[in-house]
Amino acid sequence: MAQFTDRHGVTHPLPAPEEEALVRADDRAHVFHSWSAQALIDPMPVAAGEGSTFWDYQGNAYLDFSSQLVNLNLGHQHPDLVAAIQQQAGRLATIQPALANDVRGELARLISEVAGDGFEKVFFTNGGADANEYAVRMARQTTGRRKVLSMYRSYHGSTSTAISLTGDPRRWANEVSDAGAVRFFGPYAYRSAFRSESEEQEGERALAHLEQTVQLEGPSTIAAIIIESVVGTNGVLAPPPGYLQGVRELCDRYGIVYIADEVMVGFGRVGEWFGFQAYGGRPDLITFAKGVNSGYVPLGGVVISDRIAAHFDEVSFPGGLTYSGHPLACAAGVATFEVFRRDGILERVRDLGERIVEPTLRGWAETHPSVGEVRGRGLFWAVELVRNRETREPLVPFNAAGADAAPMAAFAAAAKKAGVWPFVHFNRTHIAPPLVITEEELVRGLSVIDEALTVADGYTV
Repeated sequence: MAQFTDRHGVTHPLPAPEEEALVRADDRAHVFHSWSAQALIDPMPVAAGEGSTFWDYQGNAYLDFSSQLVNLNLGHQHPDLVAAIQQQAGRLATIQPALANDVRGELARLISEVAGDGFEKVFFTNGGADANEYAVRMARQTTGRRKVLSMYRSYHGSTSTAISLTGDPRRWANEVSDAGAVRFFGPYAYRSAFRSESEEQEGERALAHLEQTVQLEGPSTIAAIIIESVVGTNGVLAPPPGYLQGVRELCDRYGIVYIADEVMVGFGRVGEWFGFQAYGGRPDLITFAKGVNSGYVPLGGVVISDRIAAHFDEVSFPGGLTYSGHPLACAAGVATFEVFRRDGILERVRDLGERIVEPTLRGWAETHPSVGEVRGRGLFWAVELVRNRETREPLVPFNAAGADAAPMAAFAAAAKKAGVWPFVHFNRTHIAPPLVITEEELVRGLSVIDEALTVADGYTV
């Protein structure tokens, strides 16, 4: 029987390999998967997870270099989060949101404290998409306007307004759910839409473009601008110096609400509680999910500035969810804060990012002809792969699928064969392991990715 060894060196049995066939059969017969042609997929059954590793039924171990969907910030089966959920379930498993609850209130207070002065209220949702939906609703209610501006390279969720605001190709099959969505080009110096020659120039020109978009759309029609503080799935694109401050100034000038989508980078991913705190610029609304409790129980929310919260002091907010601030989810969230502070998670993320990840990835840019650019911060990095460094032609075309995506598929297969589960999107691999990854695991995983890049090198010209 296959086994796995946990972080304490204790060996545990995995389910019998023959059980894998039943898991696979039930999945293929009855589970309808997201973003997939159902007959063309065959998901790998997972038997167990612990720390930064998960195992299949054959006992093969995979270092989780994607933190699943960049949500498992405290790793698989963190004992403090598991215990918090168990204790809460034994005392009060659920309660409707119209009634007060101790862990819900405590978590709201903890979140508002790290958001900074001027943020006292939190509205809880079930995840990131509905957090963005409700942030937009708040902006529209307080401004009396309809339009919302978002970047082309973005992902804000798959519900109706959230998918309309999304810029990447997942939007295409779902248009038009919300006719008030308007898109603009965000800063991306490596593939500049503005022919910029520096980060500073990229920031300036991107801001000028955004202001022109505001003027052409009509400032009096625009309720909000929503921006991922660091663009996540679509490239780990950090804002140039001064960009988020410039967005803040534009919003103030035209009476527009600034929404910071922190669903992916919030709660430590770049070494700060929220990503905008690393780059400046103060939003009016902050959306979060994923890392708030590592997804152990679904949870998201909106941190609301005092100015916007005050609008609803005497005006009823038109929205709500049955499971808003679910006690089991909030208990895991409170435990997350305790772990972060006890174990110095923010500090270790900054340390590992600066001391291990950045110099390693900079080295890849020198040694691998397929590496066009590396960029990131903390434990959130992108390695952009190209066929030709001079022309910057992507290793695979934009939105590639099937045979067109073969070079990236080959790279990913090489990493998985060597025991690392990578995050791959278009022509990039992202480095996004759990924030609790050990230094030894991090170095080992990076070494596997380094070797897998030689497969990508074989496609360069």
